[in-house]
Amino acid sequence: MSAPLSPARARRGRRLGSWLRGIAITVVTLVFALPVVWMFAAAFKTNVQVTDPSVGLWFTPTLDNFRAVVEAGQIVRSMGNSLLVGVVSTALSAVIAVPAAWAVGRFSMHRTGSVILVARIVPAISLLVPWYYLFARMGLVGSYTVLVLSHMFVSVPLIMWIMISFFAGLPVELEEAARTDGLSAFGAFWRISLPLAAPGTATASLLAFVFSWNNFMFALVFSDDRTQTVPVTLFNFISYASTDWGGLMAAAALITVPVVLAALIGQKYLVAGLTSGASKG
Repeated sequence: MSAPLSPARARRGRRLGSWLRGIAITVVTLVFALPVVWMFAAAFKTNVQVTDPSVGLWFTPTLDNFRAVVEAGQIVRSMGNSLLVGVVSTALSAVIAVPAAWAVGRFSMHRTGSVILVARIVPAISLLVPWYYLFARMGLVGSYTVLVLSHMFVSVPLIMWIMISFFAGLPVELEEAARTDGLSAFGAFWRISLPLAAPGTATASLLAFVFSWNNFMFALVFSDDRTQTVPVTLFNFISYASTDWGGLMAAAALITVPVVLAALIGQKYLVAGLTSGASKG
């Protein structure tokens, strides 16, 4: 039988473990943050400085890239389009997916859950040709409607898949007590389960909005110059002959800000939703 560690050795072990965790967190943070730092730094450089490896983080910044991007007007218009499509598609997806997830999680509809999983894993690119043919016949290509509908194809299963396990982990006794007091099944969901699921709903909605904001493939195929979203606008900075790296980085920095602000504003709900989903089975 081994002798127990002395208090001094135990404290040294805990201190060493704390240092190792801190070093690991720092390394991982630097690995993920370095591309973002480089992007924001390149946004304040000229094209010559961006492509010059000798120019690091110490340079004379310029606002010419941001000025040119904003004055061109397309990035501002496309950010408005992305905001409109993202908010509308996320809101409609949540209205459909959250009650559906409650029904699947509460009533153990495993077959429906399997169908949702299939919808999540089907490559969206395989649907572009039939979608384009269908929407073109309906006269919707180039409209906001087709962008919202195409984004909902991914957002609805995403929100449902996150919320099913969340609702399944909520105590069923709360709803049973509410129904004993005279509420219907949907009334118990509306008054009891839905408020308790607010962190999970916020988490799923934020992830759906980020997907919509960053989606390139649907916007490239279904949008036109009037409804163009930010990923397609960024793609326009790349041409066959050359790439406007300064303008590209400035535009990328501008479109990153709304997502970061949304994450910071919803951080409390995001963390609560992720931890609740991880602790409930």
